[in-house]
Amino acid sequence: MRWRKSKRTSKGSDLTAFIDEGSEIEGKYTFNGTVMLNGKFSGEIVSSDSLIIGEKGVVNATVRAGIVLINGEVVGNVYASERVELRGTARVYGDVEAPVIVVEEGVHFEGHCKMTKGRAADGTSAARDATVVSLKP
Repeated sequence: MRWRKSKRTSKGSDLTAFIDEGSEIEGKYTFNGTVMLNGKFSGEIVSSDSLIIGEKGVVNATVRAGIVLINGEVVGNVYASERVELRGTARVYGDVEAPVIVVEEGVHFEGHCKMTKGRAADGTSAARDATVVSLKP
């Protein structure tokens, strides 16, 4: 019998780490890939990839990531370079800033929401277009 390596490529949705509800972490957490957090975390989270905070997740931190999906509780500001989704069971106490922000029905959100333009490839902010366009024909 021959064993073959799978030719399956890693997708962005595959988890690279899972922090379960029995875990408590304090400090600065940086990662690549997609992380699911169902435990307790306090400090700072930094990544250019995806963070999923599960229903049992309790985060007391500043969060900076590419994509942030929140189902649990976050106390602190959330910054994403691509999108933030606050899903049905989410409880967020802090400001949220991203180019795309989705807030589902049933979410408890106390804070400010700022939709920003995406970052240019060189890391600088996209220039604001000062052109005024009339809405009436």
